[in-house]
Amino acid sequence: MNYSELINSIKKDNLFPVYFFTGVEEYLMNEAIENLKNKFIDSSFEALNYVVVDGKEIKFDNILNACETLPFMSSKKIVIVRDISEVMENETNDIDGIMSSYIEKLDNYLCLIIMDRSNNLKKTSKLYKTINKLGGVVEFSKLKGKDLNIWLENKLRKYNKNISNVNLNYFIGESAYSDYNSTKTLYDLENELLKVINYSSSKEIMKEDIDIVLTKTLDTNIFNLLASINKKDSDSALKIFNEMHISNEPVQRILVMIIRQLRLMLGYKLYREKGYSEGETQEKLQIKPYEFKKISKESYNFTEEQLKVSLNYILELDIKQKTSSHDEKLALEMLIINLVYSI
Repeated sequence: MNYSELINSIKKDNLFPVYFFTGVEEYLMNEAIENLKNKFIDSSFEALNYVVVDGKEIKFDNILNACETLPFMSSKKIVIVRDISEVMENETNDIDGIMSSYIEKLDNYLCLIIMDRSNNLKKTSKLYKTINKLGGVVEFSKLKGKDLNIWLENKLRKYNKNISNVNLNYFIGESAYSDYNSTKTLYDLENELLKVINYSSSKEIMKEDIDIVLTKTLDTNIFNLLASINKKDSDSALKIFNEMHISNEPVQRILVMIIRQLRLMLGYKLYREKGYSEGETQEKLQIKPYEFKKISKESYNFTEEQLKVSLNYILELDIKQKTSSHDEKLALEMLIINLVYSI
């Protein structure tokens, strides 16, 4: 089950006695809990019918005591275990087996939510297998596509702000939330969105607002750097590089990212030339959809020969760095200038 399916179940009053929350998006876990709480818990009796226990400080007996007390003036009682992995560490008994046996017998008045915020509980454990068999495992993965757009639009609506689909997708791209290996979560994305909302003086969020407020990611800066090189704009290319350097990006990391994106663009061209479809090419390159879209778009600005020449220049620089002593920053600046005037 995913987040959307759980929310639909809550709306229909179709609840299981136990759920296991796992995945990278703790923001969505907390949103789901708030939905449950607002739907089933009367604020007048919240202290009796809504119990949160922290895995760092409890053992199984604490969970048992919270679950065994009947709800007061309500059809449901909600018990939240904040991190089951820490409960497991606190116990010397066979807690996996004990909890697994216990949850199979839970009554319908209870909604026990077991959170695995650290994602340490193995899928081979008895507890996971039992909850999975009961249908209560909920995977809170990163939002993507339409679900992500709707989530952002709902946030904007709360602040009486609008945004076009084009600018919304631009914001998502600039935020790096969907980028390859990105560790950003919805908490980070919300913070970025609030910055733009607070900056914008009009009801409509514009591209200019996003550009001014959002800090460029390394991936985005590298794409912009390569675009400037392609346009023979050495001043712009050097400015982008120096902004990255001032932001404490190591020269070697910048170089590695330049190499990576050039190789991906060249790989894209070669695979497409051989007749591979877009989907097959993405699979071959082993990158996520959003990055693939950027790679495919940017690759049309370079010829196959230009990409090969660029990679050869960089190989020469790499050899020099390993065989001689020189200023890394100056060497990369010279490389950028050489690329501008040679491709």
